[in-house]
Amino acid sequence: MNTVVSQQPAPLTGTPLPAALRKLYLLRFAFAAVWAALLFTTADSLNLAGRTLLVLYPLFDAACAVVDLRSTRAAGSALTRLYVNIGLSVLTAVALAVALASGIPAVLRVWGVWAVTAGVTQLALGLVRRQWGGQWPMIVSGAISTLAGVSFFLQAGNGAATLRNLAGYAFLGGVFFLVSALRLKPAGRND
Repeated sequence: MNTVVSQQPAPLTGTPLPAALRKLYLLRFAFAAVWAALLFTTADSLNLAGRTLLVLYPLFDAACAVVDLRSTRAAGSALTRLYVNIGLSVLTAVALAVALASGIPAVLRVWGVWAVTAGVTQLALGLVRRQWGGQWPMIVSGAISTLAGVSFFLQAGNGAATLRNLAGYAFLGGVFFLVSALRLKPAGRND
């Protein structure tokens, strides 16, 4: 694992960065809660609604990373991590669309790989942004995502594989975004 060098966040010019992140994190919480509820109702089969939800989630994640990139004017390693997240999420959406033809175990394997890679990326981005406050939930969420990804991959070998755990995973991730939004420092505070 590489070491993340502490960087100062981009200067607060124009848009208050924590306020922009707070709005984005609240949106991510709301989306995750609704998405999880909808997926939970379709988790036992791969019907059209479930298939759509599965591909939509990583695309929403990529869109959020684009908004994050633009609103925070990310620089340095934060910029790189956001671009990595966008690429991973788009690739995951494509891989999920392909995996859907093979069934729930294939979907769990793809989701598991994505959860691991996205978790490591989220953890690293949280470390880079920790000066803003409110990033410890993102760091913990990244670590949990990494472990959950391994679990999803292993569950794919289970004969009774279901997508219900993905709903719980998304909801828990949304809760971490909510906690982080509430803990972000207001613009201009240095405590």
